Amino acid sequence: MEIKDFKTNLEKYKAVLGFDYGDKRLGVAVSDLMLLTANAYKTIYRQDFKTDVAEIKKIIEEKEIGGIVYGLPLQMNGEEGETAAKVRTFAEKVYNQTHLPYAFWDERLSSSAMENFLIKEVDMNRKRRKKVLDSSAASYILQGFLDALKLA
Repeated sequence: MEIKDFKTNLEKYKAVLGFDYGDKRLGVAVSDLMLLTANAYKTIYRQDFKTDVAEIKKIIEEKEIGGIVYGLPLQMNGEEGETAAKVRTFAEKVYNQTHLPYAFWDERLSSSAMENFLIKEVDMNRKRRKKVLDSSAASYILQGFLDALKLA
């Protein structure tokens, strides 16, 4: 879904959920209800789809979610690879369970940008960084999307 279509389909005063997809972990971020800021929320340690989607549905209900943004891992040349295909498949499966509008946002270098920030600006040790990196990357992805949404 294009960003303008996403904006049209998003209910007023509903938050947006942001995901940094991984085969083992799913970084989760949540916007505020005014769609101004993205906040790192948690990391879901992936199990099977049924368990993962149950956790996602719980977050949707608790946080008043109206739409979902997935970081799309494009290659440096802008093309989609195997992981991008996995993200698209996962998004479609989640949509079939939640029926929430969803969009994709270019996530190139989001994890490395957040890791550099956590090292240089926060001076966070490796063990702590590992715990928050996925949700921080999801927050970075979601904030980029929210900023673009304001202009759409």
